Amino acid sequence: MASPSSRQTLIDFALRRLGEPVIEINVDVDQIEDKVDDALQKYQEFHSDATLRTYLKHQITSTDMSNGWIPLPSSIQWVKRLFPINTTFGSGGGDMFNIKYQMFLNNMGDFLSFAGDLSYIYQMEQYMSLIDSQLSGIPQVRHSRRQERLYIDGDLVDGDILEGDFVIAEVYQIIDPNVYNTIWNDMFIKDYTTQLIKQQWGINMSKFEGMQLPGGVTVSGRQMYEDATAELERLEEKLRLEQELPVDFFIG
Repeated sequence: MASPSSRQTLIDFALRRLGEPVIEINVDVDQIEDKVDDALQKYQEFHSDATLRTYLKHQITSTDMSNGWIPLPSSIQWVKRLFPINTTFGSGGGDMFNIKYQMFLNNMGDFLSFAGDLSYIYQMEQYMSLIDSQLSGIPQVRHSRRQERLYIDGDLVDGDILEGDFVIAEVYQIIDPNVYNTIWNDMFIKDYTTQLIKQQWGINMSKFEGMQLPGGVTVSGRQMYEDATAELERLEEKLRLEQELPVDFFIG
């Protein structure tokens, strides 16, 4: 059989693992769909392969100014940082009476007139970058994932950011499995989905606990549930130890 490449082929794969079509899997279609959703959510929340670091560009609107926050796509999981907005030659930085402009102008003369050691040029670049950082600062942001909002503390309220300005944020975005279908073939997704369906199967069969079927087979939904639960715990532990990114990875 081909590797799972869609939601349905993942379901078919998991059911075959559990014994279908030789054994009837007593789980409703809606219950199976719920378990696939649960497995995908677990993967997207904790697995390092589920997200992609990218950069989000947004142009400030009048609505953003009045709200005090920027709307974000629902696929954005983390916002790591916002790039400095008022750079030396950006909004307000090109004014010849601006103190930052004057400091750069004074140092630029030394920088351009010197034709010697490259280490001096490097030091000057670092020094000028420090001036820019101290006078502009790094924007402080708060990301509310459930609200799908990015709050930029101070800058929107104080007018440091104006309507029409562009802001760029470094973000971690959830990879859409419907676009990149190799996600359906991820080992964790396959194992976790299978065990979730097995766990639900055990719950469904628990009401027939101890009942003897034709041929002398005794139903044990409880044992099936316990086996699946133990395997799910093992998979989650492996996820935490081997695949989950550390908490401080997302803290700028």
